[in-house]
Amino acid sequence: MTTATPLPRPAPSSTLSADEARRTALRAQGFLGAPDRRGGVRGVLRHLGAVQLDTISVLARSHELVPYARLGAVGRPGVEAAYWSRQHAFEYWSHAACILPIEEWPHFAFRRRARKARGHRWHVLADKDRSTKTVLDRLRAEGPLTSTELGGAKNGGEWFEWSETKIAVEWLLDIGEVVCTERRGWKRVYDLPERAVPEALLHDGLDDHECVRRLVALAGRSLGVGTRSDIADYHRLTGAQFDAVIADSGLVPVEVEGWGKPAWADPAALSTPPRGRHRTTLLSPFDSLIWERPRTERIFGFTHRLEAYVPKPQRVHGYFAMPLLAAGHLQGRVDPAREGTTLVARQLSLTTPQAARPMAQALREAASWVGCDAVRIDRAGSPAEAAAVTSELASL
Repeated sequence: MTTATPLPRPAPSSTLSADEARRTALRAQGFLGAPDRRGGVRGVLRHLGAVQLDTISVLARSHELVPYARLGAVGRPGVEAAYWSRQHAFEYWSHAACILPIEEWPHFAFRRRARKARGHRWHVLADKDRSTKTVLDRLRAEGPLTSTELGGAKNGGEWFEWSETKIAVEWLLDIGEVVCTERRGWKRVYDLPERAVPEALLHDGLDDHECVRRLVALAGRSLGVGTRSDIADYHRLTGAQFDAVIADSGLVPVEVEGWGKPAWADPAALSTPPRGRHRTTLLSPFDSLIWERPRTERIFGFTHRLEAYVPKPQRVHGYFAMPLLAAGHLQGRVDPAREGTTLVARQLSLTTPQAARPMAQALREAASWVGCDAVRIDRAGSPAEAAAVTSELASL
């Protein structure tokens, strides 16, 4: 097996300061400047290119928190309707399980082909042909169905012990013979692509190079500026895939002060200085602004880890600590919960005393959004932090 030699990298077309790179990233992610309220949730999805899904729901599920962080208190039922209305979006494997704009269906053909060539997922079907035919026949005859409606998702054991039907339909999803364009009560609704994907998009005609080139270009646009690993990780591409298409992607090489690594930028992001109003908000740990932890540390000087799967005695910042974005910086974090109509800050911390007011503002807005009329602080990094945020809450 031979290893391709990367082409020489062109000289950087421009040099960005670390601050310019940070603001470029914020604007590209929708946190700097006036948000596109006319585009709404669908506009946010198209702008980001992918919105990650996750089962954890504290304030709300992560795919709800992403547009909220950019647009403010959008109605939660409207968020679901915007995502799952027919022929607008589909769910597939990108950065993780993600909601994706329907127009990107052709560009994930390379991944569908790769999974089909592998021949299986991590679950094994005793009789793949029979099981998959049964699922497809049911969908053709009865229309869109959940795994429960198809016959049940589990064998009655542990959560990961899927039924033959569930394994079959997920395999068909992997290879593109079924599609998910809706979730109902958090359950995937499976359908046939010919019913759910617009005819003009229903093809796998693009070769792997063109699919990957498109995703690298999209990732560069969504990030504004990024390193090889930043851009490749956005849609979970390999470094080799990135190397193969970067020259054709339209992204331009740049040098970023203090990064110590080659970087590339969207030319449109370099055409005008990133200016405008900063959003003050709480971020889901699965928000694409911060989902790659090394990038978050490099851009914001802020180390963040999801501790939901860390044993409780070992947690430092809490189960679902949400970073506070204010004035273009990450200035603290809070682990929220709801008790009736009270939003509880189970634990919070600030990076600077000046973050007390934006933390209070973010907590108050989040409380209102999820139908709470009070905010309570249980723990803070210090008594002074708890007192400062409590005082600011009282003044709002």
